[in-house]
Amino acid sequence: MKFPVSARPTLSWPAGRAGRLWLSGLAFLLVLGLGLVFFPWDLLRGPVSRAISARIDRPFEITRHLDVRLGRRVKVRAEGVVLGNPAWAREPHLLEADATELELRWWPLLTGRIDMPRLSLKQPVLALERHADGRRSWAFGSDKQGAKEPAIGELLVDRGRLGYFAPSDGMDLKAAFALRAEASDALPLSFTAQGRYRGLPFAAQGRSGGVLQLHENLRGPFPLELQAAAGQTRLKAAGTVTQLAALQALDLKLELQGPSLHELDRLVDAVLPATRAYRLQGHLRKDGDVWRMEALQGVLGGSDLAGSLVFDRSGDKPLLQGQLQSRRLDFDDLGPLIGASPAGARVSRKSALPGQAPRPPRPGKVLPSTPLDFGRLTRMNADVNFSAAEVRNARGLPLDRLRAGVRLDQGALRLEPLVLGVAGGEMTGQLALSGQGQAAQVAVRLDARGLQLNRLFPTIESTRSSLGKVSGSVDLKGRGNSVAQWLGSASGELGFLMGQGQISNLLLEFLGLDGGEIIKFLVRGDQNIRLRCSALAFGMERGVMSSRVILLDTVDTVVRGQGRINLADETLDLVLSPEPKDPSIFSVRSPIRISGTLGAPQAGPDKGALAGRAGLAIALAAINPLLALAATVETGPGVDANCAQALETARKSGAGAQSGGPR
Repeated sequence: MKFPVSARPTLSWPAGRAGRLWLSGLAFLLVLGLGLVFFPWDLLRGPVSRAISARIDRPFEITRHLDVRLGRRVKVRAEGVVLGNPAWAREPHLLEADATELELRWWPLLTGRIDMPRLSLKQPVLALERHADGRRSWAFGSDKQGAKEPAIGELLVDRGRLGYFAPSDGMDLKAAFALRAEASDALPLSFTAQGRYRGLPFAAQGRSGGVLQLHENLRGPFPLELQAAAGQTRLKAAGTVTQLAALQALDLKLELQGPSLHELDRLVDAVLPATRAYRLQGHLRKDGDVWRMEALQGVLGGSDLAGSLVFDRSGDKPLLQGQLQSRRLDFDDLGPLIGASPAGARVSRKSALPGQAPRPPRPGKVLPSTPLDFGRLTRMNADVNFSAAEVRNARGLPLDRLRAGVRLDQGALRLEPLVLGVAGGEMTGQLALSGQGQAAQVAVRLDARGLQLNRLFPTIESTRSSLGKVSGSVDLKGRGNSVAQWLGSASGELGFLMGQGQISNLLLEFLGLDGGEIIKFLVRGDQNIRLRCSALAFGMERGVMSSRVILLDTVDTVVRGQGRINLADETLDLVLSPEPKDPSIFSVRSPIRISGTLGAPQAGPDKGALAGRAGLAIALAAINPLLALAATVETGPGVDANCAQALETARKSGAGAQSGGPR
């Protein structure tokens, strides 16, 4: 297409002085741009290294090559980078890298901040160090908490090594990283680590995404697989992590096992009790300062465990909340919580809390004497509900089930409500413990309702056919750092009572050493006898239980008792006096004395009373052998006890029963 000469387009240049200035500026920008693109930045390696060293007050050097690309962000590539540690650090260099590529934002540089959206390190060797006084080797400027740390968004590491030393936290770790080139691999970065974590031997290995999101969430959470061991605790996790530097968010399937939860306490800085070996799994989530363990299930000792927990560190003091359930609870698993060792297990240091050596077995004694570290209770608060539908292996105790609300507030522990399923009935109440001071203050209040007599003594065969329901209460206060210390200093009241029922007659005759009745029942078989009432009440002062009422009244025999139980030294001194209501032959009835200790009780006829009757029998036998039977004939002087008065005494002595008394 042709244009007329007058219509052809023309290119007009600015004329005069303004035009020349415009063309000069354009040429300057073009030359400057070409100069920056092709500028030999290596000429500035020395000046840049010296300037950065002066700025951060530690050695810095680029030993081989420097290249800079300017734009909205400054892109820098440096080969042979050496960055020194402060003089107080254990290692001389914070960073040595074969090559470093980084992006810098302009505006933060004007205020003295280093903001790197992306940092790539090839074959780096990093040595990080942190101390309790706030010194951090990676913080520039002041060595204390006010030092400025570089903000790193994404970190890409290829074939690197990392050392982390924090002596105040018991941490001295060395890790190695390797990045695989396969683009299809979702977890291209593999790593291994070893050293000490919280003072325990540590080893780990795993894989993650190739780009670690430290502060910015540009590409979403990155995947992680991890297997680790600290001491005897083993962990296996798979899921995602967001903002690795602050662990801003976690979403992991977790498997955890170890010899005791107390070792885990040491690793995560929570307050967890000494327990038997455990194996748990669940779904771990973290959002800011709130950790959640959901769908928790596993075993602890011989008990199963399920539920959920929330650990919130956002407040002034960490708070543990949750719900835990057990279908079957092994009673031995409760032993370490009160300083006792499981049945048949050796006493070892592993079952005690830190700084507390477990006490060896004491001959004849059963109360746990291992001191418990109640001072740890001040480290966090808690509100956890626990229930066990069935209790097994209760060592002869009639414990069926339990439910407790564990409330911990500023070092004060309460088990409220506390519900114990005992012998088909319930004991309800609360336990309060204050761990402040040299000795913990402990108070227990329990009310018993509907305890079935035939299940109260599961190891005694002759009581299984007995019938009746027992009520009562326990109200004790004391001080001590072990169960033995607390009971050895406790004061208060306890009492139990029962109205009408049935009890094994053979048991009564053995108790009264009535030979004639024993022979009769062995021939005919045992039969139950009607129980009119029974009561047991003690007042307690500084660990000494003094009887107020000991009574068992049946239509056949009245058994009255008195004496003391000293829980400070676990000794027994009780006397039971049976009084038959029917005549019997071959009877050598005498008071029954119970002595010895709680762990090795001794029971038998009172030797003085029995010797008197035996002497009479021998004297009569010298005259006529048949007359010796006269000394064993019981004419039955016993009379009915005043049940109403006895039960009222027991009730006033602390039984506090509102039902289940005499009918």
